[in-house]
Amino acid sequence: MLVKVLGGIDLLSALVILSIIAGAHPYFQILLFCSGLLLLKGMFIFTGDILSIFDILCSIFLILSIFFSLPAILLWLAALAMFAKGFVSFL
Repeated sequence: MLVKVLGGIDLLSALVILSIIAGAHPYFQILLFCSGLLLLKGMFIFTGDILSIFDILCSIFLILSIFFSLPAILLWLAALAMFAKGFVSFL
């Protein structure tokens, strides 16, 4: 059950990143909510989960996208990584 909730967080974050790519700026609160949850999820790296590095990187990308216009390739890679992690967690 917890794996599905964490996968849902990944999918929500991927959708937020894709909305940034599309030019529809999501609400500030949604960006902070997703980046905070990803940063919290990224703390699983201390338990030995190597894929949590993607969570921390995507959280940093979301926070930076508030202030700067990031290259689209970084955002696409982050969105694809989050979609892949979210999809696999539902299997």
